[in-house]
Amino acid sequence: MAKIQIVTDSTAYFTKEYAIKNNIQVVPLSVTFSGETNDEGFPGEFESFYRRLESSKDFPTTSQPSISAFAEVYEEILAQGNEIITIVISEKLSGTHNSASAAENMTAPDKISVIDSETTVANLKLLVEMARTMAENGNSREEIVVNIEREKKRMYVDLTAATLEYLKRGGRLSSAQAAIGGFLNVKPILGLRDGKLEAVAKVRGKKKALDYLVDHVPENATHISVLHIMSTEEAKRIKQKLKERFPQIEVNIEEIGPVIGTHLGPGGIGICSKW
Repeated sequence: MAKIQIVTDSTAYFTKEYAIKNNIQVVPLSVTFSGETNDEGFPGEFESFYRRLESSKDFPTTSQPSISAFAEVYEEILAQGNEIITIVISEKLSGTHNSASAAENMTAPDKISVIDSETTVANLKLLVEMARTMAENGNSREEIVVNIEREKKRMYVDLTAATLEYLKRGGRLSSAQAAIGGFLNVKPILGLRDGKLEAVAKVRGKKKALDYLVDHVPENATHISVLHIMSTEEAKRIKQKLKERFPQIEVNIEEIGPVIGTHLGPGGIGICSKW
């Protein structure tokens, strides 16, 4: 019986060591900054990017992996006699799913399944881990796909930014909106709903924004992760609040990389939850 190899993209933010140890293939998205294009990288490698973002007048753009990037990974895995399940960032956020699907059709569509996770960051990571565990337990590709398609509907992500500056620079807010919001100390809450990032609330002040994130984790949550951009201490404080509310759950702290974090900027905070 063929083994099943799990493939994902860099916005799952696995550490390089974990991906290698657990045989998870990561196909990177890329970031172009001041004319220079690089792979997004792995957690532990993001600080220099964000320091540059803070000081530069340029604003980065992000790109999906090429079709050939996925095809090369697929061909290597297929040559070992294995089947493939690819789980990637929501197709409403990136063209990564299109590249992965095109590569599937070019190589061996009868041995590859590509799943639009409808999410990203720690929730994408969790889906990949679930698929890997099922593969190791001997489940078929079809069984794993059915399970992941079901589980992805029981997740959401909420995020907030420390400043409106990066949302403005990235075109998510007009200069006037950012100026008024800054004057009133408005903090937008951005939520990932049905695969799409949208504004779900506006609150006054950072404390209320963080309280909103914590308070809106579902009572029946089974998995929780705190996300941050260069805000480890704040993430630890939020983790403690969540541990008090959900003492039975292991709360993880995860970094947000450049592809997702560019529009939030340093100080961005989020919570992923699954129920």
